[in-house]
Amino acid sequence: MSSASETQPAGLSIAVTPPEERHEQAKPASQSWFIAKLNPVSRFICPLMMSLPLFFTLDVVSGSIQFGVVLVLLWIGGINPLVVIRRTWPVWWGAFFGFITIMMYGRTGGTIYCSWGAVTISDGSLYIAAATFLRVAAIAVPSVIFMLGLDPTDLADGLVQILHLSPRFVYGGLAGIRMFTLLQEDWRALGLSRRSRGLGDGNAVMRIFSQAFGLLVLSIRRATKLATAMEARGFGGDAERSQARVSELHTIDWVSYVVSIIIPLTAVGIAVATGNWHSPLHGA
Repeated sequence: MSSASETQPAGLSIAVTPPEERHEQAKPASQSWFIAKLNPVSRFICPLMMSLPLFFTLDVVSGSIQFGVVLVLLWIGGINPLVVIRRTWPVWWGAFFGFITIMMYGRTGGTIYCSWGAVTISDGSLYIAAATFLRVAAIAVPSVIFMLGLDPTDLADGLVQILHLSPRFVYGGLAGIRMFTLLQEDWRALGLSRRSRGLGDGNAVMRIFSQAFGLLVLSIRRATKLATAMEARGFGGDAERSQARVSELHTIDWVSYVVSIIIPLTAVGIAVATGNWHSPLHGA
């Protein structure tokens, strides 16, 4: 029998870096340098703070001002406006269909341009449609950009340590999100196992319902094991838990809160000052 040195080609060597000397570059949490420095809780709160004042107005002035200012700030923060529009394309589709619907079925007022059955296009419906389009863009676009690249584990740590939510609820939801990614793999494995037993060649509809029931049973079993594991680790108890990762707010987070308050209040204030403020309760 030949030795290992005889079977190894001459001059072949594999360099292995020790674990303590490995320095992998961290993946950025966001394309924007400003958003990447924010605490995950701040990335959840800031869009919420910016959107709240817009729920009390329906005009083109406040929505357009806030959307324009947000685009400029994101550009300064490192995200090109074209990239923002490309990454938020579902928002634009939703806003477009909302514009078309309100334009045809919104409140009639002023000059009527088209009237056919229940469809009436007028100055009033066009104004409300444009205001709705801009409000959806001003609310949804920054929300999507702030959430892109957000790590669920870091968000869960922040919700527990900063907002003091129940660890059992937060980490249970985090575990559920992690398990959700296994559904596709479980579905494929169930399909292959059923076909290997000759059960996958029948009616397609019945096969889907039967396989879905099997997936439900598998999910319940996995959830039961997960709940038992969490109980074994002290979740749900009265004792104070220690944290493996510290999540805290910094100066940049407080700055983001101030900016998130100033932008919508300024936009709504300009709308009121110019006489363009319009109550959403009278816009349907």
